[in-house]
Amino acid sequence: MQKLVLVLLVLFGSFSLTSAQNIKSPSDFLGYEIGTQFSRHHQVIDYFKSVANTVPNQVKLETYGKTNERRGLYLAFVSSEANIENLETIRENNLKNVYAERSQSTGLLDGEPSSTDIAIVWLSYNVHGNEASSTEASMLTLYKLLTEQQDLLKNTVVIIDPSVNPDGRDRYVNWYNETKSTAYDIDRQASEHNEPWPGGRPNHYLFDLNRDWVWATQVETQQRLAVYNKWMPHVHVDFHEQGINEPYYFAPAAEPFHEIITDWQRDFQTQIGKNHAKYFDAEGWLFFTRERFDLLYPSYGDTYPTFMGAMGMTYEQGGHGMAGLGILNDEGHVLTLVERLTHHTTTGISTVEMASKNAQKLNSEFGKFFNNSNSNYKSYVVNGNEDKLNRLKVLLNTHNIRFENPTSTKVSGFDYATGQQGSLSVDGSAMVVHSDQPKGKMVKVLFEPNTMLSDSLTYDITAWSLPYAYGLDAIASTSKVSSNKLAKRKSLQTLNDAYGYVSKWNSMEDAKFLAELLKEDFKVRFTEKPFTSKDKKFERGSLIITKGDNKHIEKMLSKLNAIAQDHAQPLTEIYSGFSQNTPDIGSPDIKLVNKQKVAILSGNGTSSLSYGEIWHFFEQQLHYPLTSINTDDFSNTNLDKYNVLILPNGYYGDVLNDDNMTKLKTWVSAGGKVIAIDGALRSFAGKEGFNLNFKPSEDVDNVEKNKNLTAYADRERESSNDLITGAIFNAKVDHTHPMAFGYDDNYFTLKLGSSAYRLLDNGYNVAYLKDTEVYSGFAGKKALQKLDDTLIFGEERMGNGSFIYMVDNPLFRSFWENGKLFLVNAIFFVNNNAYEL
Repeated sequence: MQKLVLVLLVLFGSFSLTSAQNIKSPSDFLGYEIGTQFSRHHQVIDYFKSVANTVPNQVKLETYGKTNERRGLYLAFVSSEANIENLETIRENNLKNVYAERSQSTGLLDGEPSSTDIAIVWLSYNVHGNEASSTEASMLTLYKLLTEQQDLLKNTVVIIDPSVNPDGRDRYVNWYNETKSTAYDIDRQASEHNEPWPGGRPNHYLFDLNRDWVWATQVETQQRLAVYNKWMPHVHVDFHEQGINEPYYFAPAAEPFHEIITDWQRDFQTQIGKNHAKYFDAEGWLFFTRERFDLLYPSYGDTYPTFMGAMGMTYEQGGHGMAGLGILNDEGHVLTLVERLTHHTTTGISTVEMASKNAQKLNSEFGKFFNNSNSNYKSYVVNGNEDKLNRLKVLLNTHNIRFENPTSTKVSGFDYATGQQGSLSVDGSAMVVHSDQPKGKMVKVLFEPNTMLSDSLTYDITAWSLPYAYGLDAIASTSKVSSNKLAKRKSLQTLNDAYGYVSKWNSMEDAKFLAELLKEDFKVRFTEKPFTSKDKKFERGSLIITKGDNKHIEKMLSKLNAIAQDHAQPLTEIYSGFSQNTPDIGSPDIKLVNKQKVAILSGNGTSSLSYGEIWHFFEQQLHYPLTSINTDDFSNTNLDKYNVLILPNGYYGDVLNDDNMTKLKTWVSAGGKVIAIDGALRSFAGKEGFNLNFKPSEDVDNVEKNKNLTAYADRERESSNDLITGAIFNAKVDHTHPMAFGYDDNYFTLKLGSSAYRLLDNGYNVAYLKDTEVYSGFAGKKALQKLDDTLIFGEERMGNGSFIYMVDNPLFRSFWENGKLFLVNAIFFVNNNAYEL
């Protein structure tokens, strides 16, 4: 029997060795030396398929979705033959450490954690499409793991995503391949080193996928998270590139670390970094650690996994979209794609090595992470608009975060609205989210009123608290609030024949309902004043669909009922145009909504991210047509075809020259409407004919400013006094203005920078800052001093039209849900006397 076992082992070993020898290298498969050309997405996937077909007992390739441009999203599961055979058992055992029952008093596991010594390592490549060396490295990493590093696979499962953002990658690669010289040109002024707008970094809708992990607004993120949360890896690495002059960066990360990050996570980052350094030192490669890239903002490819218990890390290779196949940098070094992918391959395998050596410790510490018994706030209670609550539920469900209904009608604790201790009356639709659940640490991160900062110099925004982002009332309680399972939502009643039907107006669901009605040629009215009918008060902005207005629609009632049911939109039937309290339905204060023709500027001068936010908003959220006009074509564009022109954040100095500015003002005076967002306001501030003006910084410290005595080493930190890094402020709102219909007299705004504009002397200050204080996030003291009496949203009339100013971006990364209705109001309600085409 022993001889038989020995023979089988020999045969098995020979078979594995033979299989490994049969694997083609990336160079052999592609037909060119890897790194001497950029591979298109389909070539990369074809290579992974080839390897999976060659060694199906060690590689399992799965598709987990498609992009907007129909490219496949894939994961390769790479391990030993035994592990691949037991892959599902390994996954299930790992999840037991996350979802195991724990003692309510100690938070510790009831019983032993699942016994497994298998480390799960997830490697994500090319989240930014023009940081393209990493996808090339994914192929070489796969090959080396299977041919040179088999021992590491005995106790690790390596999950490889070769391209998180294939749409952006192919945009870059296709451009580069058709543009580059042969041989490639190392002169950085050559066209092959200067991408055209919008570049390959973002996805189809021009979103930065590396900032979308939590908000999950994009299809790539949504599909990836569905798999990620089924696996919950112990290690996750996001491979990136930075400027051409930067050495390689790897862990440990920089401060600030979020306070929930454990001592073990900090320490193991250092251990991994030292292991990388060993290999880089041996080759004489330069690198740096503990600088620039912090672990605070939760929506990155390093922070999200970290806050889900993993060792989340970013690795940054010099290069980026400028580098191409090779470029001469400032140090006289020709940085090549071969060099870049070699570095990424080295750190990738080094990471797997460290996971393999520490598999047991990774598992045990991973299990400990989900003990949330020490959370300060035990429950977060959220109350308010039911549509907004439902949108929040969708987000929480994406991350497997549990929520219930509170059983009490009043809760006490930290009141988000006041920033102080208080109490809140709640109704049956309110929601409670407890921190004593598996994803409790992420609950703390997303709901905490104010993030604790160990360092004010951060890489991204410092505030994102969900109650503010969704426009909901909330209490954070230090004691657990009693709750039970959510009540089922009531179904809508079928509409009866009536004079008309009234819809509320206070959420994006209402906006989507309006957009659908307009696309179906319904005539819809909205009220500029509250009115009462059937003993019910309808607030400003309420939509009114009358039978008389819509005689042109065949089977109008049936069609309206179908649209209302499809949108889960409750409508109130009214049986007369005579209101109990004016205005009556035929009043001049109740106006028809124009079926607006909306255009937006795109191309050079516009921020691709800002343009993408608006493009995505119209196509995937509002579902309303939008025409994109390239800035290069603006001079020849007939603006009379449009009612509304949106200017995303951008720099329009070249576009809005004297002739084009005159053209724009003439169009607005005739009834057009311009909506300018963020940096686009600079095109009008202080210009002739406009009331918009900057508010300059006050000279708060003349001695320091004039003598310029700040030490060189302290300049960066001193400059933070002038910065606002994504902080939340409470703005005053004139909710009687059409731009603010559906809002209360306060709005929590996310301010991304320190630009400030004076209140309009002639115009409408719809939202503004007064008695300014920071509710959440970091704002430097000098930046704060100039914010009092400054504009957030405003309207300036010009002739029959309007310029609408949005100082703060209401669509930022599409996660600031409570700002979106301001934009819809600006499009459909503001200055509704504007002409209809």
